[in-house]
Amino acid sequence: MITIKDIAKLAGVSPSTVSRVISNHPRISSETSLKVKQIMKEMNYHPNMMAKSLVSKTTQTLGIMLPRPAEELFQNYFFGELLRGIITHATRMNYELLLSTETSSSDELNAISRLVHGRRVDGILLLGSKREDPIISFLEAEKFPFVLIGRSETHPNAPMVDNNNVQTAFDATTHLIAQGHKRVGFVSGPPDLTLSHDRLLGYKNALEEAGLDANNDWIVEGEFLQESGFRSMSLFMSLPDRPTALVVIDDNVAFGVLRALAELGYNVPEDISVVSFNNIALSELASPPLSSIDIGTYQLGYTAVQVLLKILNGEQLPQNPVIIPHRLIVRDSSLFTLSGNV
Repeated sequence: MITIKDIAKLAGVSPSTVSRVISNHPRISSETSLKVKQIMKEMNYHPNMMAKSLVSKTTQTLGIMLPRPAEELFQNYFFGELLRGIITHATRMNYELLLSTETSSSDELNAISRLVHGRRVDGILLLGSKREDPIISFLEAEKFPFVLIGRSETHPNAPMVDNNNVQTAFDATTHLIAQGHKRVGFVSGPPDLTLSHDRLLGYKNALEEAGLDANNDWIVEGEFLQESGFRSMSLFMSLPDRPTALVVIDDNVAFGVLRALAELGYNVPEDISVVSFNNIALSELASPPLSSIDIGTYQLGYTAVQVLLKILNGEQLPQNPVIIPHRLIVRDSSLFTLSGNV
């Protein structure tokens, strides 16, 4: 059986150096690290991670608290791209991932408590935040390492990786206004989420700057599901003074919006223009291709792991929150210019 001492002898280094290579210690040179890893590979050596964790008091595992309900996760391509970014950097740094999802707020808190008190993970990634979030309160009280992908209103000092979601919605709405639209609606997400609040605020700010009113009849709340967008159109299109353009909280919701409009006999963008968020891969394959704000979803996940590992290594964060830039990708769903006082 190959041991650390055998690897050390072949590499011409001490056993403690081999241990540091396995742990990705920052003080080990890249040359030494590559040499040791190559010998480990040639000797088919795999470290005993359980024994290592007992000695180092680390698990080399990161926990991920998935949003609820679970079906929303698997129906929304945004989370797949976010997880791809998380997995890429975690794997690169030799960290395992433990995923957890629950059906209620109390269950979520209990699950986090088990992870923390059981020392099953070294740190936790939270995929989104509610406006009042007991999980963040718990993690801060426990002084347990975590990073929030999103923004917390009530915990401004929590480590966060996010977009400027007020600005993203402002830019989406301003784009529609620049096309001549004066009646712009908003299809939002769950009202208890900070993301929904911020994007609604950005939408209203853009209307106010343009001297337009935010009509409450043109704002509808729902879930991050295609079905939610589909159902919202029955309400919008039955209004006597309906919107001529829509800002939609998420591409997945927007697919439902486009499907409903097609079934109701409306043309996009001639009858109603649409802009949404996330710019997932399927956006350009929609009918018509969907204008969308690219929020750098992969980079959100990748950067969140980077920030969490800095915290675990005791490094000072250069900034908080870390803001991932966004850009508007204009496609056919909003390329229609209105004229006059429409």
